[in-house]
Formats: sequence, structure tokens, C-alpha cells
Amino acid sequence: MLRPRVPESVRRDCARAIARHGRFAPLVALYANDVPAVSAIMLRDARLAEADWLALLPATSAMARSVLASRTDLPHGVYRALASLGSASVALPQPEAAIQNVAIEVEAPAPIEAVLQAVPVAAVESSPSQISELVRRIDKYQSGRSQPAASRAPRAVFHFETDPNGVVHWVDGVTRGAVIGLSIAEAAFGGEPGTDGVAAGAFRQRAEIINARMLLEGTPAEAGEWRFSALPWFDPATGQFRGYRASARRPQRNETPYGRPVAEDSGDSIRQLIHELRSPLNAISGFAQIIAGQMFGPVNHGYRSMAETIVADAASVQTIIDDLETAARSGSASVAEVTDEIVDIGSVVTQVESDLAALLADQRIDLSISRVGGPFLGIASDANVRRMVGRLLTALVDVSEAGAVLVGQLVTESPRDDMLQLRIVRPATIRFATAADLLDPGFSPEGEAPGAAVLSLGFSLRLVDSLARSVGGRLDIGHNALTLHLPSANSKPEVELEAQQGE
Repeated sequence: MLRPRVPESVRRDCARAIARHGRFAPLVALYANDVPAVSAIMLRDARLAEADWLALLPATSAMARSVLASRTDLPHGVYRALASLGSASVALPQPEAAIQNVAIEVEAPAPIEAVLQAVPVAAVESSPSQISELVRRIDKYQSGRSQPAASRAPRAVFHFETDPNGVVHWVDGVTRGAVIGLSIAEAAFGGEPGTDGVAAGAFRQRAEIINARMLLEGTPAEAGEWRFSALPWFDPATGQFRGYRASARRPQRNETPYGRPVAEDSGDSIRQLIHELRSPLNAISGFAQIIAGQMFGPVNHGYRSMAETIVADAASVQTIIDDLETAARSGSASVAEVTDEIVDIGSVVTQVESDLAALLADQRIDLSISRVGGPFLGIASDANVRRMVGRLLTALVDVSEAGAVLVGQLVTESPRDDMLQLRIVRPATIRFATAADLLDPGFSPEGEAPGAAVLSLGFSLRLVDSLARSVGGRLDIGHNALTLHLPSANSKPEVELEAQQGE
């Protein structure tokens, strides 16, 4: 009853998150009877017992059975059951040559896949050097996006075949997962993967398809828009319609509607990495909350304490992941965001000082930020200012020695000054470090606290600078202090009043 109310994109994301863990037959059946774009994701990776598959098959669609027929890891009895349902209800057998081509096909990895291979999910809980390496690779990937690389060049042509129902069951030239299971018999809408109405109309007439439009998802090499032409083919002995054989190519410039912006890879691969980190973290946190809340019955006090610790640690890692996602998003931003929101930065600093009280007490560090001038009204969102100030102060506390005093000032020097300044004197451990060292993700001062944040000082400072520049400010690294500049809202009324008086 609830499924029609859930957007298809959300259902696809849910299927992708749990497909490899699909062991519960009713849940697999629920997804198997969804739209093709959702059911194919689940059916490509779900793993059930043979009895469950046999019970599920009669209730599945032809497209779903075609996806199952293309798998090679199912029990033998499932393939016999598929064959017994008839050739019209499952994918046609793949040609031997096609199977060999697919078997020897080697895909060039996308740039971010190197990051996935080098930094596993467990890196979040391990040493800071692994996270530093992740940040360094992200920077290298972003700086190289504009450079031409043969290994990342989009593919130009691929070939595919469909079964009598219009479902693609064989492909050569791109990753099988990007095309297998798509249907040319139904038009896709709303930017979903699939083909346009030209292909669907021709399929109903068993007519030739010429330059129909197809959208794919996947790596940058295969995702996006394609044009394909296809011919129907028939069994020579019986004359029975057997499907379409097609070839696809990238659209030419004159085939793209005027004014459509060229899609660029703006960190989608990095955001996919973030998604892969966040999914298991949410699962761990959710189960820990169930144990801590005793939702399934009484739980020993010791286990509840462990669960509460896991929930707290998961929240900390979630903050780290949010920072990584913000860095990836801000790295692709080309213009500063425009906002009319006014926030009291003085109140935000006071709140952050209160939030850091436990950390300061644990590391025996005093924090003293005085106010010079006022009022301290800035033009930015409250959430962004809290993240900037919190990340800056936390990073400097983490690299301060026990017993140190962290001194700063919140300054508005003139009513006509267009910037507020939060100045923090450098801790002794980084007093003589160069700006290049401070911005290096691998830099680790000798006085760094044992409980320092997983993300390095360099990453934190660059994140603060990116967030500040997104609202028209900046972070300056001076010889004696670090200064966060944020646009002031104080000067506007004063300047307008003086202009009226002058007139």
C-alpha cells in the first residue's frame, strides 16, 4: 500500500543498499514486482535458497525472469524452472561468442575506484594517515578532472540484443550491468534509464528503429545519452519474432537540443564513495540503537553501555562523512551561494564554546575568545557558521598541548567594515609551521593530542576555507594567527543611512 507513495528514485536507492544482503524471500519478491529499474537492481544480486527461488518465479514478470536467466550463480534447479516456463518468458540463450566476449572484457576503472580499492570502509576507524591519503586522492582526482585522459574517454559504440519482450539480454562494448534488463518496449520518463517513445512505438509494430534515444546510468564512460538503431530478427524456420539486434553510439553535436549544458563529472563518484561509507554506518548505528533502547526485550546493562558507545561513535563518524561530502561538493562549486540570512556570529561562537566544554576539560585546555566591537551580525546560514567555527576550533584544540591556553578574538573594527573576523592565535605546536604544511592532509604536529580527530588539521582548514568562500569570506593563515573572515551585516544600514544624509 505504501509503495506508490515512495518515489522511484528512493526505491532504487533502497534496493541498491540491500541487494547484496537479500536473503529474505518476501522482501526480494516485493522488489521483484516493482518497476524494471528497481527490480533489476535487486534480482541481479539477491541470494536465496533454491526452494525460495522456485516459489518466487511464478509470480515474477518476464523482465524479472530475464534478469535471473542472465545470472550464472543460481542453483541448477532454478535454471530448469526458467526453461520450463517457456522461451517467450525468459531471456534467450546468449551466443557463445558473446559469452566469451563478456568473459574477457576488461573495463578501465573510473578514477575514484582507485580510491575505493586503496581506502576500505574500515579506514574510518583506523589511523589518520589512511584518511589523509583519501583526502589527498580526492584532491588529485578533482585537480585532474579537466585534464584529458584516454582511460576516461567516453565509449563511442556498443551493441546489444533483446528478447521477444524487448528486454536487453546481451550487450558488448559497455558494462553489462548498465544495459542488461532495460526494456525498449516501454518509454522511460523523468530522466530514468531506458529508451524514448520512438523505440517503444517501433517495437509494437516490429519495425526498424532509427536513431532512438537511450539513457544509461553507470560510470562516466557509459552514463548519459546514447542514440541507437535496431532491426527486428525472426526465426528462419518458424518466422517467429525473436527480438531486436541493435548498435548504439553517442549523439552528435547537432542531435543534442540547443542550450542543453554538457554534463560534467562534478564529484558524483566521490558522492558514491560517501554513500558506500554511510550505508553500513547507518545499519550499525540502527542496530545499536535497537539494543540500547531494548526494543526487542531486556538487555544486559553491559551490552546496553556498549551499544550506547557505538551510537556515539557512529555519530562522530557521521560528522566526518558529512565533512567529506561537503568538501567534495564545495570542490566543484564555481560560484558563491547567495543568501539573505543574517546570523549572530557572537552567539554561535558562545554555543560552540559550550559544545566543546567536555573536549576542553578532557584535554586540559583553556579556550578564551574575547569580543572587540559589535554587534557581530554576519550574512550566512546558521548551520554553515556553526560548522566553520566548530571545525576550526576543534582542529586547533586537537593539536594543542595539554595545559595550553587557546586565545582568540571576535572582531568588528568599524561599523563600515564589510567583514567580521574570528582570530585564533596559533597553538605552540604549529607556531612555526608554514601555510603549505598546515594545509597538507599528511601534516601531523608533534603535540597532536592522542584523541585528535580522524580528519587532519589540513583537511579541516581547507574545509573551513571552502565553506567561508562559498558565502563570500575566506580563511587567512597568518604568521601569528588564523583569521576567519565572514561577510558582515553591520555595514549595510550604516552605509545606506550615510548615503541618505549625504544626499
